[in-house]
Amino acid sequence: MKHFLRVVTQFFLFLYCKCLWRGLKFVVRKITGRCELQRICYNNKPGARRTLKIESSLRYSKNELCQSALSVHPDCVEKTVDNIMTLKKINPDTNPQLSISLQASLFQIVGYRGLVAEVEKLRREPYDCENLKHEEMLMKLWKALRPDSPLTGRISKQWCEIGFQGNDPKTDFRGMGLLGLHNLLYFAEHDKATALQVLQDSLQPKQSKMSKAEWEQKNFDKAIGYSFAIVGINITDLAYSLLVSGALKTHLYNVAPEMPNLIHFQQTFCYLMQEFHRFWIEEDPCDIMEFNRVRSKFHRRVLRQLKNPDMALCPHFAASDLHLVNL
Repeated sequence: MKHFLRVVTQFFLFLYCKCLWRGLKFVVRKITGRCELQRICYNNKPGARRTLKIESSLRYSKNELCQSALSVHPDCVEKTVDNIMTLKKINPDTNPQLSISLQASLFQIVGYRGLVAEVEKLRREPYDCENLKHEEMLMKLWKALRPDSPLTGRISKQWCEIGFQGNDPKTDFRGMGLLGLHNLLYFAEHDKATALQVLQDSLQPKQSKMSKAEWEQKNFDKAIGYSFAIVGINITDLAYSLLVSGALKTHLYNVAPEMPNLIHFQQTFCYLMQEFHRFWIEEDPCDIMEFNRVRSKFHRRVLRQLKNPDMALCPHFAASDLHLVNL
């Protein structure tokens, strides 16, 4: 019986989507004199609220031209918009703002796709110690985070001071490839004060609520908050998952006037690093073994925030100035 009801429900949903919804759109157009794209552009402010609806309208359009608009080359955006307006029989002279609005949203849409491809390429590129550019980036990371401590050697226990697991950081980049290194270096160079503060905090022994006697009985030699570099690579994975799932569209469509790029993604990483650090302190976990639990809870919180189409990460340059704002 349940299976039968499920099938009937799916059938009526299909009927609604294919017939009733298209019929409703036809009636609304006759009444208002505007197509769906016009209504979206005129009734929604610029940003995610408008662009997400335009993206959905184009994706579920029965017209191949509208569907293909989502994957055109950036150089073809203007021509594509002209073709759509011709298809919809919209006079550009009497609707000049519509063309501008469609172009801006379409640039955001194709830019997001391009950003996903660029980030994926960096993620898939492994760290190569024989590549001079890779090695230079790694050395820059050390100098940015430990400016007063010269590195004694390429293979050294000193790497643990900035949160790598062993003597050679290259092994820690396997999961996120060069993307993890790019993000850590961007954070260290472009918001140095915040990065150094987070690093310093992560190296401090965690304050325990246990008495001194209980602490000594547990035989803990130290309880460090977390490893800075390893957490940075892990937060890179979190930012990557938000990007490829489409959750970051809300943020990027609100902060990038046209095409989102790698810098927008790296600024998002800076925000996530700082906010995760605050969240870690608020959660007050017993030790690093609770990292996955805290990370999952933090991930869910960010996802909830990004469900609001008017929500964005404040587009200031420094991570210390980043916070969630309601536009």
